[in-house]
Amino acid sequence: MSFARLSSLEAQPTTSRETGYSDDPEFYRLTQTLSSRLFNLTSNITKANHILSLLGTKKDSQETRDRLAKLILETREGFKDIGEGVKKVQLWENVSPQQRFIQEKLSREFTSAIPDFQAVQKLSVEKQRQYVIQARSALEVLHAEGDSSHPPSPPGEGETMPLVQQQAAQLQLASQSDVDFQESIIQEREEEIRDIEEGITQLNEIFRDLGTMVTEQGSLVGRVWDNIDNTRTDTRAASRELTTAARSQKAARNRACCLLLILAVVLLVVLLAVLT
Repeated sequence: MSFARLSSLEAQPTTSRETGYSDDPEFYRLTQTLSSRLFNLTSNITKANHILSLLGTKKDSQETRDRLAKLILETREGFKDIGEGVKKVQLWENVSPQQRFIQEKLSREFTSAIPDFQAVQKLSVEKQRQYVIQARSALEVLHAEGDSSHPPSPPGEGETMPLVQQQAAQLQLASQSDVDFQESIIQEREEEIRDIEEGITQLNEIFRDLGTMVTEQGSLVGRVWDNIDNTRTDTRAASRELTTAARSQKAARNRACCLLLILAVVLLVVLLAVLT
């Protein structure tokens, strides 16, 4: 698609309300819904990055981590749903040039947002894994010391998360039920890590499938536009040939008329000469 054609399409309205198109309202409703949901997901990415910046600081808490886990889960499911919607849009049949532009724009925005969310998930896994390692070390120290009055000292205490340090101090005076509860939290975080890693793989597959689909359709669209351009070129060539032929025929008729006129003049001269 040429730059001029792309610019002309981009200048056109992209919603059914703005264009007044009613030939395919379902297409416009679907693409508008997907665009709106994608905007919300990008907002979630910003929120998740903010929460991630709190982990490992004094503002870290189990509530903060629960909120992050919930936000990541909702965003991941949202990306899956939108991915299916974008695939549906890409497979839409008999699209106009403007609809094709909307397809490409939506796909471009979606594939640009996925890496940002994948980075959030990877950072979340890294921070959760760091928490699990330190929290489990604190539990192991506690179990090893048994009833010792010395407080647990997890390895690398100077670099230990404030949240883990606080929990380690609490565990020294905690009952067995509290220790079991802490163990359940660690297991929950480990489960979250596995879920996020699985989600990363799933989104990578969606990204790859959509990329393949867009590449194939891009080649098809390129061939269509080439055919259109070739047709235009052939039409112009045929038009020029017809014009040339018409001019040639007109010139031939003019020459014939001139010859007939000359012949008539010659006959007239001959007749006058004979009669006189």
